[in-house]
Amino acid sequence: MKTLKVLSALLTYPEPEIIAAGPELKAVIAREGLLPKPYRAGLEQLVDDLSAHDLYDAQERYILLFDRTRSLSLHLFEHVHGESRDRGQAMVDLIKLYEDGGYTPTTSQLPDFLPLFLEFAATRAPADAIELIGQPGHVFAALRERLAKRQSPYAAVFAALVALSKATLSEPALAALRAEPDPEPEDLEALDAAWEEEEVTFGPGNAADACGKDGLGARMRQAGRPAPGLEQPSRATPATIVSHAGINIRQGG
Repeated sequence: MKTLKVLSALLTYPEPEIIAAGPELKAVIAREGLLPKPYRAGLEQLVDDLSAHDLYDAQERYILLFDRTRSLSLHLFEHVHGESRDRGQAMVDLIKLYEDGGYTPTTSQLPDFLPLFLEFAATRAPADAIELIGQPGHVFAALRERLAKRQSPYAAVFAALVALSKATLSEPALAALRAEPDPEPEDLEALDAAWEEEEVTFGPGNAADACGKDGLGARMRQAGRPAPGLEQPSRATPATIVSHAGINIRQGG
């Protein structure tokens, strides 16, 4: 599913290669035809918005949204399991899931980084890819709402993910996510408080349980801090390769 590769690219740190690939990104989405027209239009607006921005302004906006603001983190385990102590093992389990699927990431990012997760999903058969991205569907829905509140064009990516997954969203999980602090990137005091929260413990009916018995959370165990030996990486620079046959997007280290 090359559409997932496009969504992965749009969620990576803006680099000249990604912005230059804008016309091809649009073409891939249109050619594959998996998304209804309103969702394609939203993604096209994001591509145009990135092209219209000064590169450094686009990069600063990305950092403010996705690096500084915990409620908008692109690391899935921040939303699925908060600060529980088993995150390291969850990372190991997710790496194994990638390896069992014959996928070797070419990035130093942690495995729960959403663009990396989407890159892996894009290598699966369509039915498997849809099932996989449906598991954290409530996270995508919450991120869509938070970005839409900020009138961010990035909301279009999460709207597309929710539409592609066709998942039945868990209302308890959405309620739990909506109850989390969602400070603005400029509110440094509130942001610091959000990042310094104590361990979150989940019970029945919470966001972690919403992943399902055989879902993302159960297969990868609960998530907390990185395990010993798994260093917190610096951002990897994505590489984009455009060919006449379509776009092949990979994460570069």
